[in-house]
Amino acid sequence: MGPVNARSSRVVILGGGPGGYEAALVAAHLGAEVTVVERDGLGGAAVLTDCVPSKALIATADYMSEFETAADLGVHLEDAEGDEVSDAVAELGEVNRRVLALAAAQSADITTRLTEVGVRLLRGSATLTSPTAVHVDGADGPLDLEADVVLLATGASPRVMDTAQPDGERILTWQQIYDLDTLPERLVVVGSGVTGAELAQAYLGLGSEVVLVSSRDRVLPGEDPDAATVIEDVFTKRGMEVLGRSRMAAVERTADGVVVRLEDGREVLGSHALLAVGSVPQTRGIGLEENGIELSPSGHVVVDRVSRTSVRGVYAAGDCTGVLPLASVAAMQGRIAMSHALGDAVAPLSLGVVSANIFTDPEIATVGVSQKDLDEGRADADVLMLPLARNARAKMLGITDGFVKLFAQKGSGAVVGGVVVAPRASELIFPVTLAVQHRLNVDQVASTFTVYPSLSGSIAEAARRLHVTG
Repeated sequence: MGPVNARSSRVVILGGGPGGYEAALVAAHLGAEVTVVERDGLGGAAVLTDCVPSKALIATADYMSEFETAADLGVHLEDAEGDEVSDAVAELGEVNRRVLALAAAQSADITTRLTEVGVRLLRGSATLTSPTAVHVDGADGPLDLEADVVLLATGASPRVMDTAQPDGERILTWQQIYDLDTLPERLVVVGSGVTGAELAQAYLGLGSEVVLVSSRDRVLPGEDPDAATVIEDVFTKRGMEVLGRSRMAAVERTADGVVVRLEDGREVLGSHALLAVGSVPQTRGIGLEENGIELSPSGHVVVDRVSRTSVRGVYAAGDCTGVLPLASVAAMQGRIAMSHALGDAVAPLSLGVVSANIFTDPEIATVGVSQKDLDEGRADADVLMLPLARNARAKMLGITDGFVKLFAQKGSGAVVGGVVVAPRASELIFPVTLAVQHRLNVDQVASTFTVYPSLSGSIAEAARRLHVTG
């Protein structure tokens, strides 16, 4: 398909999450007439029920953990009578109200920004009636839109199993936990992927008893094994019960809580259960298959590296594509789609330079080549892992868990990947990402000044140790 005339083109975007709203900003900047159709609110699940609220909840738990660290640093809290205060208490109703207000404020900011650049916003459900037409059922009645370019950014929703039906009260998906007014006494988290691990630790930090049910040998099975080991050790050290190789068969209500039945016959009792067993794309029943748009067996929209679907003029971005379930990737897919469709300069999506973060405590940040790539022969690199406990700044901050790991290409010394396990690893991964993106070698990284003392000094030190002599 040749590029359309951006100045006279009509762009209709189904979904207002990161893939949709970032695409809308690009299309509006390029001069297109842009309409975004969103059912639940601008920002989508990422802002309203997933990334923003969950990370705000985690940040609250992290803040509470600072009270524990304070004692190790020689700082003790006392009440007015001079008695030591041993525990901070989380009022979950207050916490959740703040979390949801924060999400609503972010959604409002996105709405304001889109309105400022002239994007038309429609609240409702959209169906593709042809590759160039979209039907909207909204509060103001039905509406039919003509489009030169369509972007599908419909996202995904929590996976629900027949034997574990959420009720929003005791059996919860990660989208329902913000309705809780009181802290679960004993929370059973089913699923030890990113969402399960993050929220299990959040509730542990807020004061719940937590049992994590993992069907795999260890938590975070898809992540760097050294990082996952650190996190599992931290979980157990802080009192979480981790049940490995324990596959859930069913979750049911009891008189005063829940019972999680495992396939081996064991039963795990709790006051609440949180289901974190994956997600499903929201691609059914909106006219995609009827209009020839190819879906994968899992129901995801099949796209190429410039976000094109199998139908000319129809693009897709975000979790509905299954490319990589990250808000940053969704946003990049959406931007690429509009640049390609409207004739602007564009570079295809490159997943090799995507940085990602898991917001446990400590956080796990990764970019580029992974340990798994090395172990399975897809990459050949030298590896250096440096424990953070040896870092002077880490000692001052009371950090005892975590490390920096760099992967350097054999011969050239180019930094091709990295892992950081540390508080605020999401910030520390950026210099490693810059190195991977721009093919800096370990000597270039090592010869760049870092502040002393700083956690980033360990990144330079790891690069220094990867210097090849002779």
